[in-house]
Amino acid sequence: MPSPILSVPSAAADLAGILAAIPRQAGVVADVPPDVLAEAERVAQNPPLPDADMTDVEFATMDPAGSMDLDQAFFLARDGSGYTFFYAIADIAAFVAPGGPMDLESHRRAETIYAAGHRIPLYPTVLSEGAASLLPDQLRGAFVWRFALDHAGEVTERTVSRARVRSRRRLDYVGVAQQLADGTADEMLQLVREVGRLRLALEKQRGGASLQAPETVVEQVAGRYELQRRAVQPLENWNAELSLLTGMEAARIMIDGKVGILRTMPAADAEALATFRRQTEALGRPWPEGKAYGAYLDDVDGSAPGDLAILHAATRLFRGAGYTAFDGQVPPDTTQSAIGAPYAHVTAPLRRLVDRYGLLVCEALCAGREPADWVRAALPKLPQEMAHGGNVSGQVASRSLEAVEAAVLAPRVGEVFDATVVSQTADGCTIQLTDPAVTARCAGHPEAGSRVRVRLVRADVATAEVAFELAA
Repeated sequence: MPSPILSVPSAAADLAGILAAIPRQAGVVADVPPDVLAEAERVAQNPPLPDADMTDVEFATMDPAGSMDLDQAFFLARDGSGYTFFYAIADIAAFVAPGGPMDLESHRRAETIYAAGHRIPLYPTVLSEGAASLLPDQLRGAFVWRFALDHAGEVTERTVSRARVRSRRRLDYVGVAQQLADGTADEMLQLVREVGRLRLALEKQRGGASLQAPETVVEQVAGRYELQRRAVQPLENWNAELSLLTGMEAARIMIDGKVGILRTMPAADAEALATFRRQTEALGRPWPEGKAYGAYLDDVDGSAPGDLAILHAATRLFRGAGYTAFDGQVPPDTTQSAIGAPYAHVTAPLRRLVDRYGLLVCEALCAGREPADWVRAALPKLPQEMAHGGNVSGQVASRSLEAVEAAVLAPRVGEVFDATVVSQTADGCTIQLTDPAVTARCAGHPEAGSRVRVRLVRADVATAEVAFELAA
């Protein structure tokens, strides 16, 4: 559960204005063009619905509290020694006319941008938080995935088709986690934990790996910007496994059909792995011989100061992620190495452009049809469009965080703080303060993983720059 660790008034050093300017400086146009909004409002008045009816399935959504752009709804039930799993994904594609204003604008945006305290949506909110969102007690069209799982959580059957659905419950992570902890969770929620754990075990068998680094996020609460530091909770990992399962099966459908777009990442090379092993030894927590690096990282959660340095070093093993489009010939490398299998993005179409196309490809192939020509024509450009959107999103998020950190620290120039060195750089080092939980640059070259005392020498909100020096 996230908890505020710092807050500053929104007006501090005109912080609100500085934060509002960051997306513009990154080239993001927040305002929705009039023709795009008009199209969205028109189609929202008469939502398209498929003929197939699955409103009898008791779907539920599970997201952070307050979320309105609900991409996925799930249903889990025990089936003999295995499980039945339904996953309904919002059908934004039904609202978007190929080549129309909304389609063209979505290709320019590529993904929802998360800025400080607000977001700039991929699609107009009348759809992404309204007519296309899987809100409770609303009739919606969806891409419904149907899976049969065996006792170990392996997929034995799968298909996807369009159908009408009606979500029954809108759940949030905090509430479900509490129900699981106090024993009041119903069977379906208990199965999220059960199947999630099975899928995590399968991930380890595949050699998959993930970083469990705590995340610092900016939230706007009651007119103030707060920095919240939060660790990934087990429930979030279990729920994420349902999405990963779907993406892996989507990739298999595309590979079998020889058309689609995959999320790929090359495996870390021998030199990078050897370097990481040396770093873990230097940091006093050696990576044991014979243990997969994914299993090793599972035990590193960032709660200890030395863990942060290990997680920072491990980021070098997770480089090169991108999208690979193909049509007619399967590419030689189809694997997302962190997952340990081929994988495709299909579960967040309200927030990512590529998912809309992945869903349309999979639905067509499962129905025995060829994907539409306009879908195939869009595939080659998607990797570049998504790369650009991801770069812009990353710039906005990091710059927003840095600006809030600078505003928090600005009144404390000259003070000395406890910190951990997470990495060395050519011109100094990167440190993580113990309190407040801020990551920043520091002059000097102490060893990674060491505890140091540092003095704040500069905190410029306008440029989002923070600098420290080693204290005597």
